[in-house]
Amino acid sequence: MDNDLIFDAVVIGAGAGGCCAAARLAHSGMRTLLVDDHAQVGGRAATEVIDGHRVNVGAIALELGGVFEETFTRVGAALPIRCPNPANAFYLNGKVVDVGRGGWGLLLGGLTKHAARILDQFAQARSGTLPDGGLSTKDWLSGYTRNETVHAIFRNLCAAIFACNADELPARAFLTYFTAKGAFKRFGFHPEGTGAAWQALADVVRSNGEVWLDTRAEQIEVEAGEVAGVVLRREGDVVRIPCTTVISNAGPKATVALAGAAHFPTAYVDQVQTRLKPAANIVFNFASREPILDAPGIVTFGKTRRLCNMANLTATCPELAPAGWHQYVAYAVPVPALGDFDEEAEIALARQDLREQFPNFDERTKMLSVRVMRGDWPAQRSCAGYDLPMETGIAGLWCVGDAVKQYGNGGTQACAETAKLVVDSVLAARASATVVAAQ
Repeated sequence: MDNDLIFDAVVIGAGAGGCCAAARLAHSGMRTLLVDDHAQVGGRAATEVIDGHRVNVGAIALELGGVFEETFTRVGAALPIRCPNPANAFYLNGKVVDVGRGGWGLLLGGLTKHAARILDQFAQARSGTLPDGGLSTKDWLSGYTRNETVHAIFRNLCAAIFACNADELPARAFLTYFTAKGAFKRFGFHPEGTGAAWQALADVVRSNGEVWLDTRAEQIEVEAGEVAGVVLRREGDVVRIPCTTVISNAGPKATVALAGAAHFPTAYVDQVQTRLKPAANIVFNFASREPILDAPGIVTFGKTRRLCNMANLTATCPELAPAGWHQYVAYAVPVPALGDFDEEAEIALARQDLREQFPNFDERTKMLSVRVMRGDWPAQRSCAGYDLPMETGIAGLWCVGDAVKQYGNGGTQACAETAKLVVDSVLAARASATVVAAQ
């Protein structure tokens, strides 16, 4: 066989989880092949250029102080993130509200007399006392306050972080995220667009392997319960890569289709068919000549129809836009987010929100793109609280990414965490096999 086609591991899908996993594998000494059927790395967190603007396809905020940043440090990849100050604020009644160090107490204390009751639930969650996984965030919150603004803020936090509504997200997942996970306490923007972060990881892979773009995975081969290789279509040719370690960032549903349901445990296939809950959102990228928002980071809205949050990108990274332009991205979540919805109607409702929040919005801005993230791709493959295990039941075949997150985690941080856990398991298994072979 051509030595160029010999790899220790193949990673299918160059999204956040796939790039982190491939870079960790390559850095550990495993010759790694990273493949993706798109023309660029990054998946839902890639970057494209529109009218000279660097526009992120989906994710914009890169979280520091956790597994995501540790991945870059470990593999020696550049991560020139710039952190806005303040990073987070709320936009209520046309005013920016910076809660700063006051946090939840300062925010809720100014809105409801029942703030202490809600804060006590956060304290209990930190000590490990959490509600049942079947209770929604909306129903949980209703037990402590009926304040419409508080409910609107919680809905928009669920939407901004998890791409779902408060009545669709388990309260257990919401509280876990804000009390035990990163919760975007420290984050920033990449001055070259989010996609540049994944390109840095792809360069690490190329130092001990290859990155094949515009390459579609057609089959994962399985023999006697173990992964045996992958079949790819590249530049019109079919290429078979024998390999005993395959990591899929394509999602469990696509992974089962690639390998064939008959090779998986029945219980796993049942979970793929019934447990996963893809989450949708709508992304508006736009620019203006004059600033329309003073806050330099991300603001979460109060009472809106669908709009949940918005980022002022060029306040921190002016090079994302041509000279003289201010660039923003706003996110909206449809109702329902975990089911079918009228795309045109949901976009219209979100546009109404933008017009109400920012007077003369249409006259003041240039819309760069409106992207609806739904379906098998590029929607989030499963809402938090409905993830599957990273193990597939086939030896040597793993899943990483946004459908196998640790409970209650979200964003690129969660995807990076799955990559670390899987690669650690892969390396431990290889070390164990080496010891056994030496005996």
